[in-house]
Amino acid sequence: MRSATPVTWGGCLMAVALTTTACGASGQNGAGTDSSGVVRASWADPQNPLEPANTNEVQGGKVLDMIFRGLVRYDPRTGRAQNMLARKITTADSRNFTITLKPGWRFSDGEPVTARSFVDAWNYGASLKHNQKNAYFFGYIDGYEKVHPLSGKQRANTLSGLRVTGPLTLTVRLNQKFSTWPTTLGYAAFAPLPRSFFTHHSSWLKRPVGNGPYTVTSYTKGSQMSLRKWDRYPGRDKARNGGVDLKVYTDNNTAYTDLTAGNLDLVDDVPAAQLRNVKADLGGRYLNTPAGIIQTLAFPFHDKRWNTKDGWKVRKGLSMAINRKEITEKIFQRTRTPATDWTSPVLGAEGGYRAGLCGEACTYDPKRARQLVKEGGGIPGGRLTIAYNADSGSHKEWVDAVCNNINRALGKDTACVGSPTGTFADFRSKIAQGKTTGPFRAGWQMDYPLIQNFLEPLYYTDASSNDGKWSNKTFDRLVNEANAEPDTAAAVKKFQQAEDVVRDQMAAIPLWYQNGSAGYSDKISHVALNPFSVPVYDRITVKS
Repeated sequence: MRSATPVTWGGCLMAVALTTTACGASGQNGAGTDSSGVVRASWADPQNPLEPANTNEVQGGKVLDMIFRGLVRYDPRTGRAQNMLARKITTADSRNFTITLKPGWRFSDGEPVTARSFVDAWNYGASLKHNQKNAYFFGYIDGYEKVHPLSGKQRANTLSGLRVTGPLTLTVRLNQKFSTWPTTLGYAAFAPLPRSFFTHHSSWLKRPVGNGPYTVTSYTKGSQMSLRKWDRYPGRDKARNGGVDLKVYTDNNTAYTDLTAGNLDLVDDVPAAQLRNVKADLGGRYLNTPAGIIQTLAFPFHDKRWNTKDGWKVRKGLSMAINRKEITEKIFQRTRTPATDWTSPVLGAEGGYRAGLCGEACTYDPKRARQLVKEGGGIPGGRLTIAYNADSGSHKEWVDAVCNNINRALGKDTACVGSPTGTFADFRSKIAQGKTTGPFRAGWQMDYPLIQNFLEPLYYTDASSNDGKWSNKTFDRLVNEANAEPDTAAAVKKFQQAEDVVRDQMAAIPLWYQNGSAGYSDKISHVALNPFSVPVYDRITVKS
């Protein structure tokens, strides 16, 4: 992407189109706070065990962000990429990188964090035999095609592009130029791992050991995960509270009720049904902030009934049947904004966001919607089911509203109903196993602030989060060309061309951009959401 010959990635790393601030953490515990106090927060069970390279959803990501620190960290206020464990990341050609670590970092079990901690972790994450959902993040490193072949057996156990050159130094050779590759290193898949992960793997999964400001002390699936402050944490962003109890809820309305009753301190997903009351209930203890999140409807392209030549007309027609403005205003009380592209406004124009890109396809027009669905061959089987998880996100309300829109627009030609799954984990498992027969909700929270992250993981052939199995050779080619482009502006334009293909084929229906929302009790303060809509847990203080 951005041309850099040579480049030193040190101090502050530039991300894309986000507000500029100084590097480093700031602020101290003030009077009237209890540094040993524990925050009680709502949560949902993650889909998978908390292996960094195997967690690609929000709930597990929250925990990884608390117990791990990587080479790079995204500023919790601006989203800008900053060096964390990396002292510097240098390159002369945007393909060969030398990474130097800061000394003094340790895992919570006392083991030093070294260059080997990263190299071993990345080799594990990339390996086909370990079946990690985020393996593709290592796909830019030389040797990936042997460690994780698209077909056939694994032909190597380590990435040839990774080398440990000293206790605190490693080199990385990519298989193509990718000058902003260091920006991606803040994603959890790139976290280091201690030896215990490899030598006592089953025990580690029960109680993960990381190098972040918190340690996991206990976890009972379906009930609670308890994390406590690690007093010997060497970073500057030490926890300002004694820990966090993540309480599992299968209904965010119940979580909100517990919050208002004083049984919970933090809910980071205020249910739609409570948005009318939240200011009166909580006063100033309510957050509604922009975030890099988009909600879409994805389709099961592995089902040939949804993957026909004129299927794009059906998908475009369904999109035009949805009254986004009405839903975001009445159900979400303007905590969502109707989407007009497939990325997020937080990227800004420089980062690739284009307001209005979706055009007619995202404009509410029931008459045209019905015409397009008919031209495309109609809804497969004449019945449309929209799959969603029922335990969070107020999904029932908006899915019912979308179905009402579609039923009114298409009349007797179809019948749309919601298809709920009780928990997020079970819902994700159904999607992964290809058990859906119709469209399904597909919210995407950015991993890092680049347009590439809104496109490649979701729509590139066989990408790990391409749950609908959409595939298009032109899109793939444009993404490859964009990644190899050494100039940032030129790369963004290439990615935009790839997004045009997504638009023209209506690979997914963009619904709305989502703000981060949270409500909290009067027992805590300094509550904030980062640009990924995740609470900045380590900044929260508990009142004494």
